[in-house]
Amino acid sequence: MIVIDAAATLALSPILLIQALSLRKRALRLPEATGPRTGSLGTGPPLRLLIVGDSSAAGVGAATQTQALAGQLSAALSTRHRVHWHLIARTGATTPTTLARLMSEELPQADIVLMVLGVNDVTRGGPLSAWLRTHATLCALLRARTGARHLYISEVPPLGAFPLLPNPLRWLLGRRALRFDAGLRAALAYEDDCTCVTLPDDLDAADMAEDGFHPGPVIYAAWAKKLACQMLSDGPI
Repeated sequence: MIVIDAAATLALSPILLIQALSLRKRALRLPEATGPRTGSLGTGPPLRLLIVGDSSAAGVGAATQTQALAGQLSAALSTRHRVHWHLIARTGATTPTTLARLMSEELPQADIVLMVLGVNDVTRGGPLSAWLRTHATLCALLRARTGARHLYISEVPPLGAFPLLPNPLRWLLGRRALRFDAGLRAALAYEDDCTCVTLPDDLDAADMAEDGFHPGPVIYAAWAKKLACQMLSDGPI
């Protein structure tokens, strides 16, 4: 696949460049969801949740954090726990920029951490091997600095299904995203305290945000529900 992608990129480079420049000019830039990025809710045994990531973690595509992933996930977990949640996310974040940011910040203690990264690493280029090394370093930092007992890693989203992207750019990024996701799953298979979590299977493109690139509130709700079911089914946290 790597050889095919490299050959395709070279052959299609004039078209890809035009599409990328056009996309940058016309893409709708939505704000991050408003509202607090830390809070507590629910009753029951305490659960400390840290969410780290990019624009999807930051809630782009939703008006408020209550409608976004952090708010929806915290609410779903609060049916069984007193959830103390904290969100560290930024539009455009990559795995390397997130690692650099967290190295210089004081991190809250957490029982579980959710990482939502990968899209920007795919779109901005760079080899898979380097990304996996940085990803492993970030996981190690989060374990050491937060005391988390389990890390939940979101799969690399299927860029080949994003309506904003024109072909052949969509096709090429879709293949690259699949390659990154496969590499991530293979690496995490050897980590007992890491779980790769998938997006809901029945996502409707009509429920994406108006920019055609980010989730909308309906997708955030379905995503949070699936994450919460996975986290709660893993046993006592």
